[in-house]
Amino acid sequence: MTRKLVLTAVFAAVPVVLSFVPGSIPVAGAKLLPWQHMTNAVAGVVLGPWYAALAATLAAVLRNLFGVGTLLAFPGGIPGALVVGFAYRWWRHAWAGLLEPVGTGPVGATLGSLLVAPLFMGKAIPLSTLLPLFLASSVPGAVLGWLVLQALVRARAVPEVVA
Repeated sequence: MTRKLVLTAVFAAVPVVLSFVPGSIPVAGAKLLPWQHMTNAVAGVVLGPWYAALAATLAAVLRNLFGVGTLLAFPGGIPGALVVGFAYRWWRHAWAGLLEPVGTGPVGATLGSLLVAPLFMGKAIPLSTLLPLFLASSVPGAVLGWLVLQALVRARAVPEVVA
């Protein structure tokens, strides 16, 4: 359990640090961060759904506290981490990390558009705007995450993961 908590903290810190350098991409009220999705892909496989979702939640909180994120970081990160974690639990293969956009895209964008933006940010962001933005961030992030997983497996840093 200590190992999982330490890794959760690391997976929460990585996207926060990368929010500063190289930074996020501000578009239409969101701050896109492919590094969050990269981290979700790795964390979901290595930690499972719940600890990966905790890491994404902590990253969203920290990004908002430091002013490098918006409230859309919550629906933009947590669903992708859950999808990867459950997909890896089901199939036991690292390519589950590539499914991160399934959670971030349709699920996260819908939650962001219908709940978070109007209720907590005081503005409407149409799903037709948010979905392509979330996918533009999560697809390259998931691919990067899968590449990181491949490197970790080759380095035997995560020997239980099937590449």
